[in-house]
Amino acid sequence: MPAKDVFHDTVRNALEKERWTITDDPLFIKSLGIDFYVDLAAERIIGVEKEGQKIAVEIKSFVAASAVSEFHKAIGQYMNYRLALRNQEPDRHLYLAVPKDTYETFFRIQFVQAAVREYRIALMIFDPEKEAIVTWQT
Repeated sequence: MPAKDVFHDTVRNALEKERWTITDDPLFIKSLGIDFYVDLAAERIIGVEKEGQKIAVEIKSFVAASAVSEFHKAIGQYMNYRLALRNQEPDRHLYLAVPKDTYETFFRIQFVQAAVREYRIALMIFDPEKEAIVTWQT
């Protein structure tokens, strides 16, 4: 099983504050002969009679020396996880969780914005100090 990201517990706490129920930590998916571990899976019931929302969250801290290398790794994981989820749990929506300061700096770079649009990466921006979700971008 892979190591947890430095912000793993922070994101988990932020989700729980917004009344998400963590269902898997990590979410194990076996798809087309490969084992994957997405950081978190959560559900939120919408109403008594309605089915709830299901999400999977891959958390990235971007604390390594090269943000570009971290971004390459994050995109690769995101794309693989999205394909695996489409095969195994098509009703679960995948998000890439990134800290607010990284979003406000690195994710403002024109190329990074273009890549997020091109690859349709859904983002969950969180504030590590407040353990809160700032925004969801789909």
